[in-house]
Amino acid sequence: MNCAPADLEAMLMIRHFELALLDLFARGELGGTTHTCLGQEYVPVAMTPLLGPHDHVFSNHRGHGHYLARFGDPHGLLAEIMGREGAICGGVGGSQHIRREGYLSTGVQGESLPLAAGSALHLKRTWPGALACAYIGDGTWGQGAVYETLNIAALWKLPLLVVVEHNGIAQSTPASAHLAGDIAGRAAAFGVRHVSVGSLEVGEIRRALEPLVAGVRLGEPLVAEFVTHRLGPHSKGDDTRDPADVARIPDWHARYETLDGFAAMDSAARELVATVVADVAARPPVRREEA
Repeated sequence: MNCAPADLEAMLMIRHFELALLDLFARGELGGTTHTCLGQEYVPVAMTPLLGPHDHVFSNHRGHGHYLARFGDPHGLLAEIMGREGAICGGVGGSQHIRREGYLSTGVQGESLPLAAGSALHLKRTWPGALACAYIGDGTWGQGAVYETLNIAALWKLPLLVVVEHNGIAQSTPASAHLAGDIAGRAAAFGVRHVSVGSLEVGEIRRALEPLVAGVRLGEPLVAEFVTHRLGPHSKGDDTRDPADVARIPDWHARYETLDGFAAMDSAARELVATVVADVAARPPVRREEA
C-alpha cells in the first residue's frame, strides 16, 4: 500500500474541508445547503493528473472535491460558500454552482452531461486532443439526458469522459431500488466503452485509466465507473442509514493510517483547513454590487 505525498495531502485537505463545512452548518454559520464527498475524495485526486489544462471539467452537487483537486483553492471555495470577499463567483453560486476557467458545477441532476457533450464537440473542432470530463453519480442514470448524451457522443465520436461515482445510494434510495440492470450494460447499448474501478489506490487507478483516457482524446468516449462509498449524509445531517452500516463502509483514510508520517500529514491538513476557516470567516460579506 503506497500513496504519493502530494496525493495524500490533497485527499486529506478535501476530507478536513468537508468536515469543516458540516461543523460550520451545525454551528449555524452557513446558510443554504451542501453535499460533502466524504469517502470519495480519492476519485478526483486520482483523476486530476490525467486531465490537462485545456480539458473542461463538469461537476455536480457533490463537487467540492472535484474543485479542490483541480485548483487547490480552499480559500476561494469557502468564501463562495460563505458569501465572503474573495468568493469564486461573487458569492452567488454557493456550494453547488461554481464557474471557473474550464470548470463548471451544477446542482441539477444530469444537466452537466449535455453541456459536456457540447464542450467536447467544441474541443474536437478547435483544440484536438482535449476532452470534456463530467462527474456524475449512480442516481443521475435516472435522467434521460444521460442516454441522449451517450448516443450523441458515440455517433459523433466525441472526446467525452464520464466519471461515475457509484456510491450505491441516491439521496436515501439504495441503487438496488432505483437502478435496473447495470451501468456497464447501459454504456454498451450505445457502443460506449466502460471500465469499472474498484481500487482505492490512487496510483493503481491512474495506471489503469491512463491508456483509456488517451483513447478518449482520440474520440473514443468512455464511462469510468468508480465503485465508491459515501460516508457522510446526503446533505448536512439527513443520513437515513443505520450508523452501524455506515461504520462498516471501507474508507481510504483508514487504509493509510499506518503509513509513516500519516498522522503528521493529517494534522497538518486539519490545521490548514482551520486556518482557512478562520481567515474566510473574518472577511466581510461580498457586497451586492460585486456579486
